[in-house]
Amino acid sequence: MIFNGAQVNRSCAFFVIMSDNTDVETAPSDTPNRLTRFLRVVEWLGNALPHPVTLFALFAIGILLLSGILGALDVSVPDPRPEGAKGRAPNGLIEVVSLLNAEGLRLIILNLVTNFTGFVPLGTVLVALLGVGVAERSGLLTALIRGMVLKASPRTVTVVIVFAGIVSNTASEMGYVVLVPLAAVVFYSLGRHPLAGLAAAFAGVSGGYSANLLLGTVDPLLAGITQEAARLIDPDYMVDASANWFFMFVSTFVITAIASVISLKVVEPALGEYDRSQVNFGDDEHRFDPLTREERRGLMAAGAAALAMVLLIAWMVLPEGAVLRNPETGEIRNSPFLRGIVALIFVFFLVPGIVYGKVVGTINTDRDVIDAMANAMSTLGLYIVLVFFAAQFVAFFGWTNLGAVTAVTGATFLQNIGLTGPVVFFFFILVCGFINLMLGSASAQWAVTAPVFVPMLMLLGYSPEVIQAAYRIGDSSTNIITPMMSYFGLIMAFVAKYVPKAGVGTLIAMMLPYSVAFITCWSLFFFLWVFVLGMPVGPASPTYYSAG
Repeated sequence: MIFNGAQVNRSCAFFVIMSDNTDVETAPSDTPNRLTRFLRVVEWLGNALPHPVTLFALFAIGILLLSGILGALDVSVPDPRPEGAKGRAPNGLIEVVSLLNAEGLRLIILNLVTNFTGFVPLGTVLVALLGVGVAERSGLLTALIRGMVLKASPRTVTVVIVFAGIVSNTASEMGYVVLVPLAAVVFYSLGRHPLAGLAAAFAGVSGGYSANLLLGTVDPLLAGITQEAARLIDPDYMVDASANWFFMFVSTFVITAIASVISLKVVEPALGEYDRSQVNFGDDEHRFDPLTREERRGLMAAGAAALAMVLLIAWMVLPEGAVLRNPETGEIRNSPFLRGIVALIFVFFLVPGIVYGKVVGTINTDRDVIDAMANAMSTLGLYIVLVFFAAQFVAFFGWTNLGAVTAVTGATFLQNIGLTGPVVFFFFILVCGFINLMLGSASAQWAVTAPVFVPMLMLLGYSPEVIQAAYRIGDSSTNIITPMMSYFGLIMAFVAKYVPKAGVGTLIAMMLPYSVAFITCWSLFFFLWVFVLGMPVGPASPTYYSAG
């Protein structure tokens, strides 16, 4: 199947049309009304918010005004850091600093550019995406996903589709544009309900968004935002891109199991037998092509290149005195390996991508590699604009001490009500999941919430790495039930292809069991992994934080 840009653009039109349709075939008669009312509230709240770029600009202006008011009122809180700790206020008080004065104006003017260029998520995402862009443009990642799904047996196809959806997150939109419609095709060809395949793929791609076997572009993006937020409390704190790798690696299999059970035991039985008379596909409308001989050869060559890269990296990390270990302590913690993981992500995707492209003929010269990188960069225009305003908001939040004041106030409140144990993360995950219903961008949501929640939970004794892992659960679990998610309209278009009378409620009702299961079971697994088993969420990632 081939999906071009026109289909993606038409998805918005499908979404507008389907929003007025409340005909839901996948739930009992009393369910659509509740779901439709819930959906319309979510849509109203989401649409009431301005564009994320405008939102950050307004937040930055709001910080300026609030700092002026609270600074004039001499608002302050006790500094909880011990005496002698770096960054602790000399007088033991964290005071709000006003930016609505001559000194504040000079600070803003002199640092407007460096706030942007020095914002950690910007450079890390750009570098990582250069390598991923080559692997994607060469066809490597698409062929890998097709090979996994098309070779699966009818008995295991659901599990493979979910697993492939989670893995596809490494290549941004590939899962939505390629795997979701492909899964519907596979189920249709097997005589099963195509929406069951679509739902399984969508659950893996979007519901399991943060889980993966490999580090992708989202890892350095979130780690950079977390680091900036953590430095409101600890100016020297470092958060590696691999901060959640262990937990997300294992979560890949947990989410695969959860989504597969929900697909086979709940969603597919509820859908029932598919009525093929409601659609009329042409001969070429509903087919898929197996991997060609060249593609199979390319995958084998790329696999060999990837294995060589893994062995090379292991040789530079594992032995005592290896070049990528910490040269002072000899440990992996705070080593060039972890601090430079983005460079390794770049090379790990670049080399296999070039090898695959050489074999199949999609990359023949250096110009093809450059074009692939340029194409990857061309997709980041909106992200770069967003980062500019997000960077100003984060910088203003830190300069004014509003982040620290908010964190201390919030932590004190939680201590007063006795909510300081690990159970606080269940509430945190639910809050993140709720916010995600209105603000679907993972980076935009975390850039807004991290400066508040990361310092607050750090003051309760939890590390930024653990806080970030909890955030990713809440953010991922509700992706599949909010129309604010950027690809929701495209998924709705695929649904309408097989069930022309379907509405948005159809998709919400179909995906709601996954969302409930994810946020419940994944949260419990997080609690078990971190606080019962005492396992780290990533390499050299602590569970607890001490200001001393």
